[in-house]
Amino acid sequence: MNAAELPETIAAATADQPTARLALAAAARSPSHAYLLAGPPGSGKRAAARALVAELLADGAPDADDARRRALADPSPHPDLVWLRPPGAQHLVEEVRERVIAAAAYRPFEGARRAFVIEDADAMAEESQNALLKTLEEPAPFAHLVLVSSEPEALLETVRSRCVPVRFARLTPEAVEARIADVDAPGAERRAAARLSGGDSERARFLLGEEGRSLRAAAENLCVTAGSGELVEAPWSALIEAAEEAGERAGAEARARAAELEEESAERAGQAARKRAREAEEAARRKTRSARNQTLDFGLGLVAAWLRDLAAVAEGARDAVLATDRLAELERAAADVDPRRARRGAELAMETRRRLTVNVNETLALEALSYRLEYLLSG
Repeated sequence: MNAAELPETIAAATADQPTARLALAAAARSPSHAYLLAGPPGSGKRAAARALVAELLADGAPDADDARRRALADPSPHPDLVWLRPPGAQHLVEEVRERVIAAAAYRPFEGARRAFVIEDADAMAEESQNALLKTLEEPAPFAHLVLVSSEPEALLETVRSRCVPVRFARLTPEAVEARIADVDAPGAERRAAARLSGGDSERARFLLGEEGRSLRAAAENLCVTAGSGELVEAPWSALIEAAEEAGERAGAEARARAAELEEESAERAGQAARKRAREAEEAARRKTRSARNQTLDFGLGLVAAWLRDLAAVAEGARDAVLATDRLAELERAAADVDPRRARRGAELAMETRRRLTVNVNETLALEALSYRLEYLLSG
């Protein structure tokens, strides 16, 4: 297939994903009933899913351009597009049943097709996945399901086997930088965010926002303070506070989304309504914990990245530095640092990340890390 045959929407959404681009272009021409878009976080799966369903809904529509435009909007006003996001850390079972399984049997409102996108499909409970199987096995001829997942192994094999897989690769720093070119930030900071993101364009955007800049500053301050031998101000507390704030924000957003869903179905009463309220509250609690843990994990990743950069600068390997916008600070900090000790510090930060996955006390773990870094870097 040559470039002229690629739909513009799909070509734009998958410019740095050649394998996925060809698969989705073929899907737009001769669609299957179900797709699984799988790959690392921030690799462009969501944008690609929106481009695919826009082409599906444009085909056969009275006004193809208008149908495509509405399908591409987020949120979309297109009546034949259902886009499901988990209100918390997990999809609500009843929402999957009502908005996807039941709705997939209804004929299109406008054109020839209906499209159902389940974002973070791996966040479906096993009950939801089992309920979805019949729809995947015997879909209506006009219904198309698109599952988007960063952890496809969390989906049941019976679900995965009924979907056409579309693989997304981890983005290069150059590709991430191109995806965040629209962010209003200095070029040097965008370049550093792309290199620090680990191929995740959404994480790179986060680093260029107020919360991301604060988290990065807290991680770097912990390292610099440990290197100075002056840990009296407990610099690790800033990382924990940032994680707590992120968790609270995510929990509040999840509760607000759950309230919207409840309002949409206010006519329901009794046991079903109470069950949905319990599910929503539990989902919000999971989202709070998840966001908190992810933020703290990323903060420790930034600590490890600074220490690796410190070792690279101390050895004269400036080209290997991730935080390219902090070269001057790194050079000052590396003046009296043994690169072997800095590398060992990065290993300790990664060890602490792994320890936090088994529910150790976060404050004590970060405090211990800080004092070990002080011993390594200022001894």
